[in-house]
Amino acid sequence: MERVELLNSEIHAALRMRRPDREAGPFVRIVTSEFSAAAVACPLLFSKHQETGAFYAGALIGFRTGECLIDSPDGRPAFRPLEADRDGFFAMGDSIAFDAGHVRFTDPQGESLFDAQGAPTASLKAVQNALGRLMVGAAATDAFIAAMLAHRLIEPIDISLNFDDGERLRLDGLYTISLDALGDLDDQAALGLFRAGHMQCAYAMIGSLQHIALMARRRNERLALPA
Repeated sequence: MERVELLNSEIHAALRMRRPDREAGPFVRIVTSEFSAAAVACPLLFSKHQETGAFYAGALIGFRTGECLIDSPDGRPAFRPLEADRDGFFAMGDSIAFDAGHVRFTDPQGESLFDAQGAPTASLKAVQNALGRLMVGAAATDAFIAAMLAHRLIEPIDISLNFDDGERLRLDGLYTISLDALGDLDDQAALGLFRAGHMQCAYAMIGSLQHIALMARRRNERLALPA
């Protein structure tokens, strides 16, 4: 159950938080300003909010909760979504609120939010930055999705995978942009999408689908490792 409180440097001077869970997911909401970084690391897709049925954009970082399949060769996540940094925090007007019951705030050895003078630490500044970018990016992302819907470019995608251990996995409720429908747009519509910055985002999503097969191969490689 959420216990939302407004963050206060005096009341919450001793509050600590653990680092973001890098293996949360597996489908994490993103905004269009993250597309270029995300598209080189993982598939970008649409899904629908269960409560409203409205579309939102997200990055697929694994095939199951707790699974990260987008690591780079040095072991670091190849893409870090803003949602990871803001996990447990919310924007409420000009203030920041947090869920006091969130697991992120249960570690007494976690990172401080405020320094001895009550100023935000680097960790809290990262949260502030993520919240700000998500708020700014929300309107642009909604406009992009609205444009894709207006031109009937969004279509369901069938993701069915077979793994070397015999497991069969099907990911439902995901959508992509139709490359065929995009190519059938008339010049005026295509130019309008390009000038609005939507065409670049559309092609980023389409190109990112190559990562599905790469992630499946990475998962099979992990299955082959000794336990």
